[in-house]
This record gives sequence, C-alpha cells and structure tokens, in this order.
Amino acid sequence: MILLRSQLKYKTLCAILFLLYFTADNSVLAQSRPKNIVFILADDLGWSDLGCYGNTFNETPAIDSLAASGVRFTNAYASAPICSPTRASILTGKYPATVNITDFIPGHQNYSGISDDHMLIGPDFYHELPQSETTVAERFRENGYITASIGKWHLGGKESTPKQHGFDISIGGNHKGIPPDYFFPYVRESSGLELEDLNRNGKKGEYLTDRLTDEALQFIEQNKEKPFMLYLSHYAVHTPMQAKENMIKKYQKKAASMPDSVFKNPVYAAMLESLDQSVGAVVKKLKKLDLYGNTVLIFASDNGGLIGRGDTPSPTTNAPLKSGKAFLFEGGIRVPLIIRWPGTTKKGSISEQLTSSVDFFPTLLDMADIDYEPSKIDGIPLTDNLKTGAINDRAVFWHYPHYHKQGSRPSAAIRKGKWKYIEDYETNDAILYNLDEDIGETKDLAGDNLDILEEMRILLSGWRAKVHATMPRVNPVFLDAKK
Repeated sequence: MILLRSQLKYKTLCAILFLLYFTADNSVLAQSRPKNIVFILADDLGWSDLGCYGNTFNETPAIDSLAASGVRFTNAYASAPICSPTRASILTGKYPATVNITDFIPGHQNYSGISDDHMLIGPDFYHELPQSETTVAERFRENGYITASIGKWHLGGKESTPKQHGFDISIGGNHKGIPPDYFFPYVRESSGLELEDLNRNGKKGEYLTDRLTDEALQFIEQNKEKPFMLYLSHYAVHTPMQAKENMIKKYQKKAASMPDSVFKNPVYAAMLESLDQSVGAVVKKLKKLDLYGNTVLIFASDNGGLIGRGDTPSPTTNAPLKSGKAFLFEGGIRVPLIIRWPGTTKKGSISEQLTSSVDFFPTLLDMADIDYEPSKIDGIPLTDNLKTGAINDRAVFWHYPHYHKQGSRPSAAIRKGKWKYIEDYETNDAILYNLDEDIGETKDLAGDNLDILEEMRILLSGWRAKVHATMPRVNPVFLDAKK
C-alpha cells in the first residue's frame, strides 16, 4: 500500500511538471532555440489612433491586448516624417541622412520637376537601398534564421528587392509606396500600379490587409520548426481610404452616437480594425503552435498620421500632437510602439525612453544574441530599458531637406530630454519647445532660452556633419521668377 501511494505521488508530480513544462510562457523548450521575431509595421498610423493610446472611437482590442502583455512606449519616433527613409532606418539601424535616403522614393520633386514656387531644391538621394548596406534581415539569415518580408517594401525596384537585402521570402512588395487598391484585383489602371504576385492567386472580394495576414500565417506555419524573422509591413492605413462595407457601416452607426468633439472617420476606423485583426490573427497562430512564449512581437508605425489639406478631409487626427505626416512637428514623427519580449518585458508596462526607428536594428540583434558593430550604426539597443526600465539620456535627430505636397518645408530637428528644436532650412528660423509642458508645440520658447537654443543648434549642426547630411541648395528658377 505504501509503495502504491508513493507511485501515485510520483506519477502526479510528473504530470504536474509535464504540464508546467509545456504550458509555461517562457518554457525550457522555448529557451532551447533562438527567439523568433515578428515585426509588424503599420503605414501612416498616428500616435493617438489606438485604444491603448487613448483613442475612444477606433477599436483596436488585439493591439491593446499586445500592449497589456508587453511595453508601450510614449516617446517613440520614426526617423523621418515619411515612409521610405524610416523603412531604411529600421532595416539598417542608420539615420536616413546616413543612408542618403532622405525622402520617400522617388519624391515629389522627381515626379513634378523643380517648382518656381520653392526657394530651395532638395538634394539628390538614393532611390533604392544600397547593396552596400547591411540589413537586420541579412544578419538574421547569416545566423540560421529564415526571413520573410510580407507587404510594403518601397526601397527600390528590380535592383533592390527584399530578396537582395536578406529576405528569403518576399510577398506583396515592390518599388511603390501606395497600394493600387485594397480589394482584389490589386490593380489601378490609371496609374499602372499593380501587386502582381498577389494577383496571381487572389480571390474576388479579397481584402489586401487580410491577404497579407494570410501570407504571414502561412509563413509561420511552414517554419514553425525553425527560427524565423517575419517583417509584416502592412499598407494600411495609407490611402486610398478603402475598407470593408460592413465595418464602415458599424463605425458610421457608432459615429452618430458620439459627441462632435470626438474625431470620427468610419472608413479609417474600419481600415484600422482590419489591421488590428491581423495582429490578433498572428498572436492566435503563435499561441496555437506553442510559439508565443518564444517570439518577440513588435508593433510600430513608419510615420505620423496623414492630415487633410484644404478641402481634402483628414483620414485621422494626431491630437493632442501638432500637425501630421511630412512635418517634423510631433504629429508627423511621434508614433505608437509596442514591444513584447517573452520572459523579459513586464506585462502592461510603459516606457518613457526616447527612441527612434534606428534603434530596432541593434535591439532585435541583441534579443537574438547576434553580434553587430555598434560603431557602424546610429541606433542604440533598447534591451536595457526593456529589462530594467533604465533610461538612456540620448538625443535623436531628423533631417528632411525636401518639400512635401502636404505643405512642409525643408527642415531639421533634434530632441533631447524635454527640449525639441526645429530648424527651417528655407527661412533659417529656429523654434524651441518644452514637450514636458507643451506636447502640442503651441509655445515657442526660443527667445526665453537662448543658451538652450544655442546648445541644440550646435548639437544638430555637429550631427549633420557627422552623418554627412546632404543639404538643399538655392533654386535658380525661383530667383529668376522673383526678378
């Protein structure tokens, strides 16, 4: 009898240990293989568009849940107020000025020529990511990972595809930054835009965000036994404003019940809900395959939300931030960022660390214990902050030497601590904000803080020299028109 009881106790203990082993979020099994990486990038998603960042109209339960399970950053920035430069910085860990991709490819100037309305001519820049640059995907692939880029690329054409920059698999991306259509077939006859690889086996009524999600889920399923890096780069919520009809009606009904003081765009909200469902589907797939406890999840945006001009309605608002996409005001560059690092990040935590998209390169490689040369990049790893909450007192910089049809002028900026300095290349004016007290950038404090103004000017000037930033030049056509 005593022997039987001992055997039962032993079997019970073994059963408990077995369950603990296979259900723990950070199990011994998960620790035995390299961390998987899933990086989900939204396009033109504003800082205040998500529920976890205070939005009361848009519904983003999956993204909010991800934030509740990881770290939500409040001072995260894109390295540029437009897409291609930020995307280059994510992949290389370098500022757009360092890589010399300082505008979206190919830029307005290259579309319409040099205008006599503009005092300056923007500098030339690369229209593809140079082969000489080492990408984070290349480093992962060199270390045994299978890598995939699914969705928007916008860093070059046939001579600069994802496969030429470290990705084993490339689906749904090309040299264009705008989706031809969000519904199959993905073609816009008037502009010649087309997503050829998605058209080959698409289905009537298929929605682009859903299709990219399905491709991502298939990639995860097919590579569940291998370490993988997935770069899921959605086109949403970039224009054109197109969403599923049933979702639009849902938000139209919701808008009618909410006060006028709340910004409401039913189409944008519906697009965002599809994006949120994508995040939820990825998380669900990872859990189903017992990979959730061994997969780093990052969700971010490539720049701030787009604000309408003139009679064009705004897709979104970045309030309380000022302005939007294409501007170096907070609304154009401050973005949502959520990171979940299993076994490391504390659930539901908030980080005030000042960070830029140049930091993803070293952070991801640190997480995977992959070496890199810090002296060859501009970013810093966020791993210490994610582990302990330690704050690195650093400065971040911007250099956008181009005009944009949204109305922005060539300019540069620096943020260090609570201070934000913006320099206008056309007028040579400089403004200074205290973001701790004035997140909406309503009060220029330059005249009252000349010492800080000069310190920031020197820091920005020194940084430009260090990264060999190319500068705009005087436009002779403009000067002739003024004579």
